[in-house]
Formats: sequence, structure tokens, C-alpha cells
Amino acid sequence: MTKDKTVATPEFIKEHNAKHLIHPMMHQAPLQDAMRPKIMSQGEGVYITDVDGNRMVDGVGGLWNVNVGYGRPEIKQAIMEQLDQLHYSTIFANMSNEPAIELSHKLTQMLAPENMTRAFFSSGGSDAIESALRLARVYWKAVGQRDRTKFISLLGGYHGTHFGGASVNGNTAFRRNFEPLLPGCYHVQNPYLYRNPFGITDHAELGEVCARQLEQQILFQGPDTVAAFIAEPVQGAGGLIVPPPNFWPRIREVCDKYDVLLISDEVVTGFGRTGTMFGARTWGVKPDMMCFAKGINSGYVPLGATMINEKVEAGLLNNEDSFGMVMHGYTYSGHPVACAAALANLDIVETENLPEKSGLRGDYFLSRIAPFVDRFASVGDVRGKGLMLGIELVADKATKAPHSPAFARQISDIAQKEGAMVRATANKLILSPPLIITEEEIDIIVDALDVAFSEIDQPA
Repeated sequence: MTKDKTVATPEFIKEHNAKHLIHPMMHQAPLQDAMRPKIMSQGEGVYITDVDGNRMVDGVGGLWNVNVGYGRPEIKQAIMEQLDQLHYSTIFANMSNEPAIELSHKLTQMLAPENMTRAFFSSGGSDAIESALRLARVYWKAVGQRDRTKFISLLGGYHGTHFGGASVNGNTAFRRNFEPLLPGCYHVQNPYLYRNPFGITDHAELGEVCARQLEQQILFQGPDTVAAFIAEPVQGAGGLIVPPPNFWPRIREVCDKYDVLLISDEVVTGFGRTGTMFGARTWGVKPDMMCFAKGINSGYVPLGATMINEKVEAGLLNNEDSFGMVMHGYTYSGHPVACAAALANLDIVETENLPEKSGLRGDYFLSRIAPFVDRFASVGDVRGKGLMLGIELVADKATKAPHSPAFARQISDIAQKEGAMVRATANKLILSPPLIITEEEIDIIVDALDVAFSEIDQPA
């Protein structure tokens, strides 16, 4: 005789909210009372509904990742069919499964212009970054340059939460509590036009100066000790920093000059978020390695992927000693259900031409929120690329003094009551809705933000 399943009622859920669950990226104490977590219950298309029945446009896209929207029947069907066939199989050593093989082929076809030839699967973005750093070190050992162990990255960059990723992160908040971190990681200035230590206001000049900083750091460390440079095509969690058009081509030149691997962190930007299929492709650059998660299967089942190009592949295949072995992997690498979900998701991305739609909707979104700079005293800057947009909040426009995180949260809370979920982080509001969003749904977000700023801000 089986026990009756206990159904968690809304009352039970609310009573136990934040009592037993550790919430990432948050001090746990305020969650017990003043900042009780918002509990989401349902999702459909670009809309999410909380346990109280409040329905809102998801202007955050889950966490940058629900690119094709909630409740897609195509993906649910693919998941169910795979569960009926085989719910799990390892790909360690000489084992494999059909969806992992099919997805690896699919990705190399999509990434043929970047000469990506092999995929390493993992469980998410942090895994994908960690795997890239490890594979970079394996590569240099495999080709006999065993002193190449160092990594260089950008200030403001975000590369996940594992120790390797935290070590190349360029934001103190993601590093300080976990130090000491991985040795041999160094940072150079990011191309942040609104705030940079050089006082540069010209985009092209800033791109050149920052690229030269990378070259100087490589020379200072010794080119024969540097394994890779890693960066996001557009910095996401670091504040929505859109680089100058010349920046990525110039860092590719610098990396080529000193034979340093270029790793593109595409965890957020991959599969259409920036208005092109891949973030590096936005800038016309071919990296040596690319890291994916989030949009690879729109969050339906956790999955990450690290891609390597033919140069890195050749280094591993041509090695004849133990340094060519990839002694790295995860229990859920190549998980068949995750890979089946990804295949269905990528079919939607391609057939619905979501990268192009992202670019068009992003331009419209930016045109709607750009006037906020002239309308509201606290809006210092509005910027974006595709459906990655940010609003930077300042206490004083003349000095650019950052506004408080509490103010950003107030704006976010009011917007939510008006029917739009936006993300407050430090003194910024991040907007990254599903790529299927319409102009009418964008208008709902903009109108909600307009109400929020009008309620608690001053005219510019």
C-alpha cells in the first residue's frame, strides 16, 4: 500500500519560505523577514505567475536563460520521449549515448564558422568555464609548453562560481569571501565607456587602450607563461558593459601575436542573446574556445558545453603521453535528457530565427528606455546589445556617484507590482527577457518602469 503524496499548499510554501533553503547571491538574514523571496509558481511564454496569482512579464528571462520561453511543448515532448527511452547514461571513457553524440555534431555544425570541432558537456555555466580553464592547461601541457598556466581576464567580468571561475572573475563581491583563490590569475581594465579610469569618452580609443593593457600584461607576465585570456563578448553580471566594436578584434590580434588562447564566455551571450547567434560572432571574432549554458536549452534541464577549435583539438589528439588525457568530467556530462532538450531548443532558435528577432526587439527596447536618461534624475546611463540591456542608476549625474542597491530594489519591486519582473543588482537594473518577446510585451515592461521611476525618482 502506497502512502498518499503530501501536497504542498500555498500556505505551507509561504510558511517555510527561506527557512531551510540557502539562497545564492544573498545574505540569508534579511530573507527571513524583510526580504522574503518571491515565490514563482507557473510560467507560460514570456509570463510568470507567483503563488498569489500575480502574473507578470519576465523581463529577466529566468536568469538570462529562458530564451525560447516557458512551457514549450516541443521541448517537453523531447524530454518525455527521452525519459521513456533512456533517462541516464555516462559518457566517461568509452561510453556514450545518442543525444550527446547528436548534440555535439549539431554544435560543431552551428559553430563551423568559428572552426569549433569538439564539445565537452557539463551541468551548467560554471562547469563550462571551469572545464575551459582546465582544457587550456591540458592543451599547453599536451603540446610541451608546460609553463603556460596563467589566465588573464577583465575587471568587471563574471565567470561563474567554481574556484577557477571565481579566480578569473573581476568583481570583488564574487571573490572576497572565498579567498585565497587560484594563483596565476590577473586582470586588466574592461572597456567601460560610462566609467573608466582614463576619462576616455571615445569608444574606439577606449577599445584600443584596453587592448594595449592586455598586451602589456602578457608581456609583463611573460608570453610563454600565459595560457589564455577569457572574457564575455558583452559583460553581463558585471553591469551590462557593451565593448567598442574594435575591442574584440584587437584582443584577437594580441592573443595571436603571443600565441595566447582566447576563451569566449558565451554562457549568457550564446544562441541569440546579443542579436547574433553567438556573442563573439557579433564582433566578427573566432575564439579558440567557447563556453555555453543558459540559452543552450533555455533552462529546461541543466546543461553546459565547452567547445574547442581545431587547434586545441590537434594538440590533444597528437599528444602521445599522459598529458594528452582529459582527466576531467562530471557525472552528468552529456546527460541524455539535457541533450535531448537542447536539440529541441536549438531547433526552435533556428526555425524561429530568434537571433534576428533578438536584435530587432533589442533595438526597439533600447529606443523605449533610452529617453529615461533625460527624464529621470537617477538614470545615469542606458545601454545594451540585442536583448541584453541595462539601466545604471546614479545619485548624482554630474559625479556619476552610484545610487544605492536599496533604490534599485525599490524600482524593481514597484515594477513587479505593475506587471513586470526586472532584476536589480547593485546600482543597476538588468533586462534580459525571453527572445520570443513581442513589442507589446516590451511596452508592458517599459510602462512598469516608467511608473516606478515616476513614483520614487525626481525629474531630470
